[in-house]
Amino acid sequence: MSKRIYIDLLHKLEVDHELQGSQRTTAREVLGLTLYILAQGGSIRLAKERFQHSTETISRYFSKGLTSLLLLFAEVIKPMDPQFREIPAEIRSDARYMPFFKDCVGAIDGTHVDARIPVEDQVRYIGRHDTTTQNVMAVCDFNMCFTFALAGWEGTAHDSRIFARALGDNRLNFPHPPQGTQINIFKII
Repeated sequence: MSKRIYIDLLHKLEVDHELQGSQRTTAREVLGLTLYILAQGGSIRLAKERFQHSTETISRYFSKGLTSLLLLFAEVIKPMDPQFREIPAEIRSDARYMPFFKDCVGAIDGTHVDARIPVEDQVRYIGRHDTTTQNVMAVCDFNMCFTFALAGWEGTAHDSRIFARALGDNRLNFPHPPQGTQINIFKII
């Protein structure tokens, strides 16, 4: 990440998403240690050595940094047009696709992502290849921008189960088309 992007992200999180430091730790350091743990796959113990703070301090500030990033996530990962009023130009201008995809609002697929899980919880997260994974479902529009993501499912949950949960739980803010719109579901193979 470039310095400019880091500073812009820091400013956005401080102003809009309540990222704060303390008397001993700046917001810049909170973001730095949060990104360090997320990007490097590092542990609290490694961050403790790197940033020279106690385990409790690293854990507390990682939690604060993660909370701010999740608030940003909800602002960024969403449909450009939440009412889905426009048919994407790629479909509208191609007679081969128009009859079939005119009401399509995006594509959904799931994948497994390696996960670091506490030893006592690892059995629930073991996937088909005997590694700990989380099942992640993502939705993107025709501009290849993510409009929804749901992570954290244990092990080998089926895509349709995750999709049903996303549709049924209003707290997840799944982007629903307007009332009365027919929903056709296509899975990427």
